[in-house]
Amino acid sequence: MSQPISFSDLNFKLAVVQELMYNQELLPRFTLREYAAEQGFTFDDGSVEAVPEALAYFEALEVPVDLAEKITEIEMDGGNEIYLEIAPNWDGEDGLFDVDEFADLRHFPKLKSMTLLYTGNEEALETLRSRGIGADWL
Repeated sequence: MSQPISFSDLNFKLAVVQELMYNQELLPRFTLREYAAEQGFTFDDGSVEAVPEALAYFEALEVPVDLAEKITEIEMDGGNEIYLEIAPNWDGEDGLFDVDEFADLRHFPKLKSMTLLYTGNEEALETLRSRGIGADWL
């Protein structure tokens, strides 16, 4: 196994993990119910808040560097599985998973398109576009 990618932005990491874990199935699938049962904790599945244990799981999850080349597009959507496994009833109406910082792009040279959850930060889109990445709001 190669070295893990060192992410500076957890929300960017979550967008990458959505692609690798749930879309491409290159990482073991995380299911909150199974994880809670294994770890012996309960959570409110009606909450729009992040379940701390789920967030901690993804913070600690190592993404191997050799998977970086598999990321050619990222599509952030309020219905993405990763968000619903972290915050089961999240409605996309707050900035819980917003990405405004793109230092982690350096790890993903093959990333060509990115759809972001809407933040209104046009500078974010320009940052991506200036690096040759097709970027738009969801």
